[in-house]
Amino acid sequence: MSTAEREVASGLLERMRALGRAARAACDELGRVSAEARTKALVAAAAALRESRAEILDANRADVAEARTRGLSAAMIDRLALDEKRIEAMAAGVEAIAALPDPIGRVIAEWERPNGLKIQRVRVPLGVIGIIYESRPNVTADAAALCVRSGNAVILRGGSEAARSNAAIHACLGRALAASGLPETAVQRVPTQDREAVGILLREMTEYLDVVVPRGGKNLIERVQRDARVPVIGHLEGICHTYVHRAADLDMARRVVLNAKMRRTGICGATETLLIDRDCVATHLPAIAADLIAAGCEVRADADALPHASGAKPASPDDFGKEFLDAIIAVKVVDGLDAALEHIRRYGSGHTEAIITDDADAAERFLRELDSAILLHNASTQFADGGEFGMGAEIGIATGRIHARGPVGAEELTSYKYVVRGSGQTRP
Repeated sequence: MSTAEREVASGLLERMRALGRAARAACDELGRVSAEARTKALVAAAAALRESRAEILDANRADVAEARTRGLSAAMIDRLALDEKRIEAMAAGVEAIAALPDPIGRVIAEWERPNGLKIQRVRVPLGVIGIIYESRPNVTADAAALCVRSGNAVILRGGSEAARSNAAIHACLGRALAASGLPETAVQRVPTQDREAVGILLREMTEYLDVVVPRGGKNLIERVQRDARVPVIGHLEGICHTYVHRAADLDMARRVVLNAKMRRTGICGATETLLIDRDCVATHLPAIAADLIAAGCEVRADADALPHASGAKPASPDDFGKEFLDAIIAVKVVDGLDAALEHIRRYGSGHTEAIITDDADAAERFLRELDSAILLHNASTQFADGGEFGMGAEIGIATGRIHARGPVGAEELTSYKYVVRGSGQTRP
């Protein structure tokens, strides 16, 4: 490395550590302020997003135009693009988070010991959270709001494709915090697209950072999980399944499968594989496949499904267990519930699975015997979303088994401490 390169690297390291120091100080302050003060800041942030929608849309148009010149896929551009409706949804999401019960200081368990000690388990912030994400600029607002609600400071590092949009949204949040008397540095944005900034965040910030949450594609999440020196909350892939059981109502199955795949194809809760019972493939698949193809979906069917799916293409073995994040779905015929469960256990990523059936016993077995983070009966996998769960929004879907699982909302961004009250007890 040349002298100039060492100076640049040293300068970036110091800039990142300055973000960390400021975040740690802001976290200490934010954890002490009242719930009402944090609520006021979030309400102000929602208002700022609405007031600045013209500036946000201008920035987003520039990002989208550049993304098209770079050849990003239609699904990626859909994730990136904002319009008046999406900005309003972003602001409404921040307001919904503001209206949530404040988790900080909540007593989640309490008991008294025979010696008279009174013990409470009390929610506290995690601390400083690093969030690394791609494409979707609404994550800037969602993540910041959830962290403020839960008393955490956050360092945001969005993708280069949304840099202008993220900067415009972040500016609204900073103004709202300052106007509400809270530290602007509670929500910071990495001010460079230099990829080494991510490496520094993951490897060189352990004294400032308490947890990292990645939100994006497989390559990003694999890198974060490999390189991070602090705990990681997240999921690797959203390989979601919808299983049409032999007792499925056809009209319901058509509606749910179409929505599960095509409402938004680029989100992690989109169904990627359709499993259908052999006992109903002839009666159900022709209409389901026709709906999907008419909506612009490429259907890749296995040998048993192909004769019942006019216009479908043959599936390859690699199509099962694949996250397309596009208007593509793999279809497989299975011999009943046991075969469906076996397929999901083999190919799923532990994210979200759904069963469509009027057989209550089959539904209960599906819900009981699978261990994905989210399981649904007679509903679209696109409900795998913190907002739909009543959390206001979410930072992502966690598929691990330690700490958070499923939608990561404000409550999932807390830990706890023990508070013990005595009357002079000593231990023998």
